Amino acid sequence: MKEQQSLFSCPICKSSMNVGDDGHIVCAKKHSFDIAKQGYVNFMIKPSPSMYSKSLFQSRQEIITSGLYEPIQKAIANLIGKQADAILDTGCGEGSHLEKICSLLNRQILAVGIDISKEGIQAAAKYYEDKIWCVGDLANSPYQEQSFDIILNILSPANYDEFSRLLKPNGKVIKVVPQSGYLKELRKEAFASSEKENYSNEQTVERFKEHFANVEQERITYTMELEPHLVPKLLEMTPLGWHLQKEVSLNDITIDLEILVGKLSN
Repeated sequence: MKEQQSLFSCPICKSSMNVGDDGHIVCAKKHSFDIAKQGYVNFMIKPSPSMYSKSLFQSRQEIITSGLYEPIQKAIANLIGKQADAILDTGCGEGSHLEKICSLLNRQILAVGIDISKEGIQAAAKYYEDKIWCVGDLANSPYQEQSFDIILNILSPANYDEFSRLLKPNGKVIKVVPQSGYLKELRKEAFASSEKENYSNEQTVERFKEHFANVEQERITYTMELEPHLVPKLLEMTPLGWHLQKEVSLNDITIDLEILVGKLSN
């Protein structure tokens, strides 16, 4: 963090910040934030209750590291290519997607994750020490403008005005959204014979296109075998599983996701 202190902007007054040897990040107007002993910083100005538990992020980490999303991660790494030096993962959770994508890039890169959930960031700092992890609100993020070549937004809410502020010239936003077949086996169990059994991302895609130019779209669909011990983990990590009041037996699960890549409109 000290090496990258020029990255930070005070979420209270927007002034630059200094990372001290005493474990404090302090701005020019003396607003101070502590680096936790686990290695992350909480930049939240006011508490924000989270519906996500420590257990949920443990389940998410097990699912992601099982390889279920590896084709998506490989596609994202290919889209990032060799030009990007700084990546921000927004809504990073416990950081497993960012960790895997950076490992696929196979080079030194500044990798930063932000999430509003303290439990998620605590887990990220525990699992992956070589990145910068911040608890923070995307509507008031603790970073200087034009700080990142790539902004990742994987199955998470977006803040396009903030993305535009944070992107470097020629930077890209890579957003991952569900397609109609995503987790369809689970959707069928949760919403059988109701309108929620079917899903469309059309509105999300159109909103993305309103904010970015030359949008590229890549749909990735596959079905993978799901080991029995991972079924309850999947149910816990996705809101679809929260609607189920019964035990579920899944042998296979379908991943059907669309990757949107956009550059800032001139």
